[in-house]
Amino acid sequence: MLTDTGDFNFYLNERKEDPASTLAVPICIKKIQKNPKMGELDHGTLFSDHSIGGGDNLVVPARNALCSQKYKPVDYEHLYELAAEAKMASAQIQLKIKKAEQVSKISKEQMLLKQHRQVWWQEYKRLSESRQKAEEEMKTFLDEESHKNNFFFDLRDLEQKLSKERDTYQTDALVPVWQLKEDLKLKLAQMQLCLSKESCQKPEINSAEVLQQIKFMKKQQKAILKGLILESLALERELEEYKENALVPSSEEKNGLFLEVPPELLSLECPYPELKALLMEEYQELARGYWARLQEVDQQLEALSRNSDWKEEDQWVFQTVVNQYPSDLQRRRTLYLDMLQRHLPRKSRQELVAHEKAWGRCHSIRNQRRVLLLTWAQVRRAFVLRAGAAAAEAAAAHEAEVVLADSRQKQLEICADLKAKVLQWKAQQEEAAKLEAAVAARRKEKEDERERLQREQETLRRAQDKEKLKKYWAEKELKWQEQEERDLQHLEELRKLMAEQAAKDRERVRFRRALLERRRQQRKELELLQERREQQREKRLEGLRQQVGIVAKLDPARAVADTVASRARMGIGAREEFELQQPLFRLHTYTEEQVFSDPRLRVELALREAGLHKTLYAREVLSKLPPPKLPRRDMESTAFKM
Repeated sequence: MLTDTGDFNFYLNERKEDPASTLAVPICIKKIQKNPKMGELDHGTLFSDHSIGGGDNLVVPARNALCSQKYKPVDYEHLYELAAEAKMASAQIQLKIKKAEQVSKISKEQMLLKQHRQVWWQEYKRLSESRQKAEEEMKTFLDEESHKNNFFFDLRDLEQKLSKERDTYQTDALVPVWQLKEDLKLKLAQMQLCLSKESCQKPEINSAEVLQQIKFMKKQQKAILKGLILESLALERELEEYKENALVPSSEEKNGLFLEVPPELLSLECPYPELKALLMEEYQELARGYWARLQEVDQQLEALSRNSDWKEEDQWVFQTVVNQYPSDLQRRRTLYLDMLQRHLPRKSRQELVAHEKAWGRCHSIRNQRRVLLLTWAQVRRAFVLRAGAAAAEAAAAHEAEVVLADSRQKQLEICADLKAKVLQWKAQQEEAAKLEAAVAARRKEKEDERERLQREQETLRRAQDKEKLKKYWAEKELKWQEQEERDLQHLEELRKLMAEQAAKDRERVRFRRALLERRRQQRKELELLQERREQQREKRLEGLRQQVGIVAKLDPARAVADTVASRARMGIGAREEFELQQPLFRLHTYTEEQVFSDPRLRVELALREAGLHKTLYAREVLSKLPPPKLPRRDMESTAFKM
């Protein structure tokens, strides 16, 4: 019984070759979808045989398929088998997909672990080198400073004590474990040897005693490890307290460090108390500005620390893991987020990303704080240097004032002498100015007189120029009139000559026209004469053709006789053939050498090859080239020489 439309899909794929079953399946699907209880009816009520024309070939017309109730019965067992095979294939494909996803996930995990391992190894080498370097520096420092202070002897004694405690711990805790491990390895080796050799007697091993020893060692190691962890935590807390007390000063100490006047400023030797007080005020104002900026940065850090709900241990793990991965590493963020999810499984990725942003903000603010402190140190040092320079300048100015006060009297005496000299020089300058004024007045009178004379001369010169100009224009006008009369007379003569020339030209045209007519008549007569000669020539040729025409007669002996070509090779009848090959008429023309001997032809061919034969340059060159032989004088035109 079919209860699912999916079974009909398999049936449709199997029955594509049968049109009747193909048309019947959609009708069954619709009926079952409309009435699910139809699936419980008998197969015969839903499907029935319908034969057209008998036989197994069942074909239902398309116009009756939707309303027909006779269908071919369905093989449900075959459909169930097909459905089971499809489900099994689908399950296998799904299993393969899951395996591929699992393999991809494992390979991705292995790739991440490989990259983590590389980073861990680099970090391990860096930490080992740093530890070795720090130990060497500490040892060198203790060796150099041990003879200066008894405190370093105490540190050396503490180091020896810790070394002895480490050796004792190794003897009491680690040596028994190593011994038990070696005993178990030896017993396992003996067991394997006996198993490989059947004749060997198996050693007796008390497994209960061995398990009891292992459990006892585990408990002992757990207790020791627990004590060490508690001791390390206590030491860490103690060190943190010392660190906070040593590295984190109080607000009064910070305020004192910023606002306290440096001893260099207090010890300045300045002869002017007002200048020193002004320097103190400027320093305090500058320090208050930097102190306010530092408090603002500290407040931002405190706000970030208050808003963070992470534990100090988690924050330390986060910072340590992030710092392990260098900034130039590819996929750095993906790697350290994956490692953080491994170390902090209780934190989600959203929490890690949010803490990453907060940590970046905190790191940026700390960098700002560090830059601010460095800037303040530089500004403080620069201010102290500038204050020292100002104090030095003030001292030099004070000394200069003292020297100036000492030399003031001398300057007054010198000023009195200079004043007397200046008065004398002033009187001399006034007298010199009067003399210069008198000389300048005389010079001005002379200059005015000279200008007056020049103006009079200029007036006379202009009057003379006007007279000359009038005479010049009168002469010019007379010349123009004479020239105009000459031009009119010449024009009249030219007109007469042109009229005479026109009459001559008309006569020449009439003569040329009559000459052309005579030549045309002569050409026509010559053409008629040539036609008559050609006709006579054709008549003679026709008679000649009739005389030499070939008339083939029955001549059997001609087939075996010599041919004209064979007789010619033997020299028979050669004279007659030579006479027959003579031309009918003698030709009067030029040979190829005579034609190419003309330089005009060669120049024209060269210009044509160069593509310049149509240019003005070619026309001018060809017009200037003379022929190889000058033409006869009787060939020249006499029409224009009358």
